[in-house]
Amino acid sequence: MPMRNLKSLDLNLLKTFDALLDERNVTRAAERLSLTQPAVSSMLTRLRDSFDDPLFVRSRYGIVPTERALALAKPVKRVMAQIEALLEPEAFIPSKCEMTFTLAATDYAMSVIIVPFFSLLQQLAPGIHLSVQRAEEATVQGRLERGEIDLALLTPDTTPPDLHIRHLYDERYVCTLRKGHPALINGAISLDTFCRYDHALVSLSGENFEGVTDKALQALGKKRNVVLSVNSFLVLPPVLQTTDLIAVVPERLVRNVAGLEVLPPPLTIPGFTKVAAWHERSHLSAAHQWLRQLLAQACSGE
Repeated sequence: MPMRNLKSLDLNLLKTFDALLDERNVTRAAERLSLTQPAVSSMLTRLRDSFDDPLFVRSRYGIVPTERALALAKPVKRVMAQIEALLEPEAFIPSKCEMTFTLAATDYAMSVIIVPFFSLLQQLAPGIHLSVQRAEEATVQGRLERGEIDLALLTPDTTPPDLHIRHLYDERYVCTLRKGHPALINGAISLDTFCRYDHALVSLSGENFEGVTDKALQALGKKRNVVLSVNSFLVLPPVLQTTDLIAVVPERLVRNVAGLEVLPPPLTIPGFTKVAAWHERSHLSAAHQWLRQLLAQACSGE
């Protein structure tokens, strides 16, 4: 498709296009750019003239990008990220940096990753503030695109497409129960005993009474009785410490919890991988690169 007056494109027009693409609303884009709505509308007119395409058309709930706009999205965001990197100081000095880094995580990741990461952050870059928010699979990609969050802690199968990812660690499941539990024989538990006792598990909704352990048991022709389903890993340790319930949980969650026995489960249960995911817009940022490296260091325990 022919393009006219591309020499007239400037940084402000690219910023406007990027904001319109994210917000899908002229008023919200204007607020994000600290401009008036007429100013944004004027810039959209210039963009349409430059690309010889409407780029955005009106809909019931705002504006919808055309196929041409969608095709331009990735190249424009890449250019914006490169420009932002150029405008950053040449040398990034963590101890002198002042910024807010926003991270989205599941309940599990908040429990096992944030504490060591923030501890290192406080030591090396006390001027960086850390905002930790709950990761919602359905919205995480859009929030990364809009810059509402800088990084998300996910698993490969829940990571949206078109994001950069970094492997953090591989997690395994362990069997957890209180010290002195009657199911323990010489520090171990048999499969039959494991199935005979009541269990607890964590599900995002708190309504699901089956998980990866039950699938593994079904393959062996076995089943367990799950009597408690909670939607937070934080609830589980105190429940296990004060009852005869058994739970299969990620190892890092209970590695140093007092009053609990942690041992291999009496059957093979597949674990999972934890990754960090971020958008192209922050890929080249020196500050963000350093923070991602620090996160990986915290997860490795180095």
